[in-house]
Amino acid sequence: MYNTSFIKKILIAATVVFLYSCDRDFNAIGDELIGDNHFDLTPEKYDVLAYNQEITPVQSNGLATNVLGIYDNPVMGTTTGNYATQVALSEYAPTIGEAPVIESVTLSVPYFNHVTATDATTGARTFALDSIFGDPKGKLDLSVYESGVQMRSSFFDNGTQLPQLYYTDENTTFDTYKIGEKLNNSSDKSQNTEFFFNNAEITDKTVDASGKETSTKVAPEMRLMLDTVFFKKKILQAPAEKLSSATVFQDYFRGLYFKVARSTGGPANMALIDFAKAGKIVVKYKAKTAITTDAPETMEEKTITINLTGATASLQQDAKSVNYTNAISDGNINRTDGDESLYIKGGQGSVAVIELNGFASKLAEIRTKNWLVNEANLVFYIDTDKMGVKDGSGFQAEEPKRVYLYDLTNNVPLIDYSDGTSTALANDPKATKYVFGGIINIDATSKRGTYYKVRITNHIRNLIKDATATNVKLGLVVTEDIGVITSNKLKLKNNVISEAPRGSVMGPLGTVLYGGKSTVAEAKRLRLEIYYTKPN
Repeated sequence: MYNTSFIKKILIAATVVFLYSCDRDFNAIGDELIGDNHFDLTPEKYDVLAYNQEITPVQSNGLATNVLGIYDNPVMGTTTGNYATQVALSEYAPTIGEAPVIESVTLSVPYFNHVTATDATTGARTFALDSIFGDPKGKLDLSVYESGVQMRSSFFDNGTQLPQLYYTDENTTFDTYKIGEKLNNSSDKSQNTEFFFNNAEITDKTVDASGKETSTKVAPEMRLMLDTVFFKKKILQAPAEKLSSATVFQDYFRGLYFKVARSTGGPANMALIDFAKAGKIVVKYKAKTAITTDAPETMEEKTITINLTGATASLQQDAKSVNYTNAISDGNINRTDGDESLYIKGGQGSVAVIELNGFASKLAEIRTKNWLVNEANLVFYIDTDKMGVKDGSGFQAEEPKRVYLYDLTNNVPLIDYSDGTSTALANDPKATKYVFGGIINIDATSKRGTYYKVRITNHIRNLIKDATATNVKLGLVVTEDIGVITSNKLKLKNNVISEAPRGSVMGPLGTVLYGGKSTVAEAKRLRLEIYYTKPN
């Protein structure tokens, strides 16, 4: 009797909970996701006002990755990426030793890469480099200089400590104040005038005191032999106080400036690099050990490591194409009817501004009719004709894999950004937040992009539920990392834009999308698509 009564109580409670849940799902306007198959519903479509906006010089310090090289984009023009960084000793107040004799100075910076094959017999690995833009075999005239610019992370203004910002357009300053001759002055042209991003596995060999040789395999990285005379004087012969602390050292050795120019060895290219993660300079030398009664004077093998850490600046220069220049020029932007073509580009590039005015005008009607939002999307179709342009070598512009839609008015993510899908799709480690979207859709035949779809369901539901909610302007940018949502300051602010998402500043790629102007073909026109459940 007791068991039967208990089971009945459980069944009654479960039924009440189930019925309450159903009632809540189908009676809260714009609340809870009903499903992704739309139940064969036809979406309601609303006009969208969308127009171009140039991103003027933008803060470029504090980036997780930085571009280095020259990228020739047949659609957008040419981007040149130089780089400046502070340096830091791995250990301050080092004991140099007596009569040091320098052997080598090696700069190394790992590349983004992945293994494509491994030899079953030797274990040798074949690598492909990731985040290379332009011709994979491109070459550059690379110069590395001692920087004369004293970089810092903050400064004081009337007693208040403020962050020090560096901007994309400051290359002239760093170039003007570089010191001396280039440090990568090896006779090997592949380290300077014909530098290239080498995908070969590196073998490092070391010999111990007994003469035994050991080999270590290293994944592809930038390897430059730097001027030994410079580093002997700058480091090994430096006054002890100059190497005593980070503050003193960063004033003494202000950093490195990486400058690129076109090589005579062929087309150029560009790489996205994380200099700070493992970038370093290793100074190898020998120094005398102290004489004792137990052991005679000997020459000891020693190293000093200088890390590429501290303040940084990504120095980007654009030579824009005529079409791109015209599209983002303030006098040509149509903020009333919208632009037919939306040009979005990373770096010191451009953003598309989006206003949901058509939907906003229908809000009262939607609330009155108690329509329930199933799903809401913005679908940005790629202008395949404009993006299909080729240069003289048959090269097409590379397409960004991801775009990022955000609240432009407040420079914060939309509520839909937090979709709960922090893991990535199995075939793409960068495809996190995939429910939120913005991932390029690739045509199986052409292997080129067709559209980007971004889901803004919860943003739309909030506008419906809360009559006091602000219908903010949205911004669409390319992004190198959807996980980076911090914004960087613009040097020149205006009433439309004052910051740009950091993930956009990191990379050089861009694309051309169809806008929402009435002159755009219906099939490609940018519209807000909303799937509703409409009560009878």
